[in-house]
Amino acid sequence: MIRLVAATLFTAILLSAQARNPVTWKVVSSSPSAIHLEAAMEPGWHIYALTSPAGGPTPTTIKLGDSKAVSAIKLYQPAPVVKLDPNFNMNVEAFEGKVKFLVQLVPAEDFKGETEVPLLLRYQACTDKECLPRKTTLTAKVNFPSAAVAPAPTPPGYTEFTGQRSSGRPIPAATAQNNASPQSLGSFLLVAFGFGLAAIFTPCVFPMIPITLSFFLNKPGALRQAILFCLGIVVMFTAMGVLVTAALGASGVKELGSNPWVNGFIAAVFVVFGLSLLGAFEITLPSALLTKMDQSSQRGGSIGTLLMGLTFSLTSFACVGPFIGTLLASSVQRGGIQPALGMASFASGLASPFFLLALFPAFLQRMPRSGGWLARVKVVFGFIILAASVKYLSSIDQVLQWNVLTRDRFLAAWIVMFALAGLYLLGILRMEGIRHDETVGVGRTLAGAAFLIFAVSLIPGMFGSPLGELDAFVPLAAESRAGSSGPNVTWAKNDLPGALARAK
Repeated sequence: MIRLVAATLFTAILLSAQARNPVTWKVVSSSPSAIHLEAAMEPGWHIYALTSPAGGPTPTTIKLGDSKAVSAIKLYQPAPVVKLDPNFNMNVEAFEGKVKFLVQLVPAEDFKGETEVPLLLRYQACTDKECLPRKTTLTAKVNFPSAAVAPAPTPPGYTEFTGQRSSGRPIPAATAQNNASPQSLGSFLLVAFGFGLAAIFTPCVFPMIPITLSFFLNKPGALRQAILFCLGIVVMFTAMGVLVTAALGASGVKELGSNPWVNGFIAAVFVVFGLSLLGAFEITLPSALLTKMDQSSQRGGSIGTLLMGLTFSLTSFACVGPFIGTLLASSVQRGGIQPALGMASFASGLASPFFLLALFPAFLQRMPRSGGWLARVKVVFGFIILAASVKYLSSIDQVLQWNVLTRDRFLAAWIVMFALAGLYLLGILRMEGIRHDETVGVGRTLAGAAFLIFAVSLIPGMFGSPLGELDAFVPLAAESRAGSSGPNVTWAKNDLPGALARAK
């Protein structure tokens, strides 16, 4: 029975890892002088031209595989469509529907006869909402005669790719903001609001809710006092977003988003705040500032309540800081006024329980009591933020072409981080918030199991299997595995005779 369950689980994991490929490639024709390739895209999808500008999406690349018959290739493409891509907030060169590429062959001087010419393709298929990096290998059968081969004529409207990408510049941030997808902005604000709600369940915030509300409910005009208190929270965090926008400038935020130094800074912020949530150290503001704000909030009246909200924002920074640091760092790659909007949405989520409980004070008695579960929430978020830092480290690795954080190592880091979160919730990993004599409840068990299931589902990706939508965040696999012997293994798709011949 256990083996049956294990086999079923493993099969489900492999099936879930199968990714959708919205682009179909095929060899249209081949001759000793040229190979014609065709890419057919599903409606709504597009790929990027060989010359798509730097600082944006991954361009389509076509490289020659291991071949003794061909010494070099020349690439030709039709005129691409130049359009605004909302995923990157810049003008790109792309193809939709169907597109054909011409691969001109330069035969080796000492080869004649029939052979197979492998072509290695990398491309990024995108819609207006998502992108999927992909790669494939095509093989064309070519018969080289003993006589010299004349170069293939260039089709009308095609231009040779010389290796230079276009000099297209990112559009100004103000224009990007106006052309940004409403769904993209709405998703960002929803995530920021969710961060604010998550920050409520931290040891610095949750125990303060009943204490703060008791201060309001014992005074006349409790609802008005609660509104002013919440306004103080929103003003404080929105000001942080405004300062980030002002410091980087209206267009600087987006232009810095692909800079490896900026990504390095973001990764460092994630690591510092992740370690803080795990309990390695505590991030606090200067005590003199907190004391002065607290004294100002004691004045009473509307100003005092407003200052009390500002003081609460500062005193909760030890737990809230990792959330706002992560949010501000992520908004660096979005541009415009989104840092300010994101912080306003975050503050609204953080302040929502104070306002709602002031409206319905009877629910205050039904709130769960503070306890060790607050510390557990904080530690789990620490693991998640550390996993997010790996994504930014991967961006640096790809831009600088270090090839240190490969796909295997990236996925290994994610598997370990999410598995540690699951083992922590199950009480196996002893850290802050876990007692040896504490019984693991149903909620903790299911949450821990969910983290472990997600970690296990990433394992097939380390062996070359696609991971579906996650492939947009995970580095591509190398063309061949280090330490492997013999020729590179290529997949045969929709070619049963060719696969049988290769197997024989």
